[in-house]
Amino acid sequence: MNIIKLNAIPSTNDYLKELSVRLEIEDFTVVIADFQTKGKGQMGTQWLTEPNTNLTFSLLLNGDYLKIESIFSLNIMVANSVIYALKKFGLQHIAVKWPNDILSYNKKLCGILIENNIKSDGSIQSVVGIGINLLQKDFSGLPKATSVLECSGLVIDKIELMKTIVYSLKEKMQHFLEIVEFEWQYYHENLYKKGTAMMFEDEKKHRFPGIIQKVNKNGQLEVMLENDVVASFNLKEIKMLY
Repeated sequence: MNIIKLNAIPSTNDYLKELSVRLEIEDFTVVIADFQTKGKGQMGTQWLTEPNTNLTFSLLLNGDYLKIESIFSLNIMVANSVIYALKKFGLQHIAVKWPNDILSYNKKLCGILIENNIKSDGSIQSVVGIGINLLQKDFSGLPKATSVLECSGLVIDKIELMKTIVYSLKEKMQHFLEIVEFEWQYYHENLYKKGTAMMFEDEKKHRFPGIIQKVNKNGQLEVMLENDVVASFNLKEIKMLY
């Protein structure tokens, strides 16, 4: 595993993307930073973290296992690798909130951002950014955030956690086609609030009840509405109220 360690940097995802433009970067190269000043979340949001207390890293994927028709399966396998690693280090009550936030006791523990670059020849290069709150205690203004220390009392070595996640994902990528259906099943087993009645809010701030059925192969959340009709929603079209 090729690991590039940095102190402070705006974004590990941006650094790795820029590096891959200038140099030939091997598959599963990792960039890890003690502190991200401009970490990114889904849809342009920010991932805020304290210096030296959390795990923030990105890894490059550019193997021929990446296919356009199964691109959301990559999201599934990344989320599953994080869940597997956290459980291996002793955490319990872990769930994945669609599409790939990792929660513990209903609070956000980990954020995942995957940026895909589809090239002219049809090949895909993906940069996977993962941020996990490990030792942070102050979440002022972030009532739905937590850390490994806060939710479990555990102190985990961030390098060992990172390696466990990366090795797990690498194993999955090497056997992508054989295990993809199992990975979808595991994802749904850990899907937050699956089968539970809850409230949602759409883009117009309209609130409505529904029951999460599953995430489909296009990455949409399928929700059964009051009239027993199952509707499919894209990211940012719907928000869970919890």
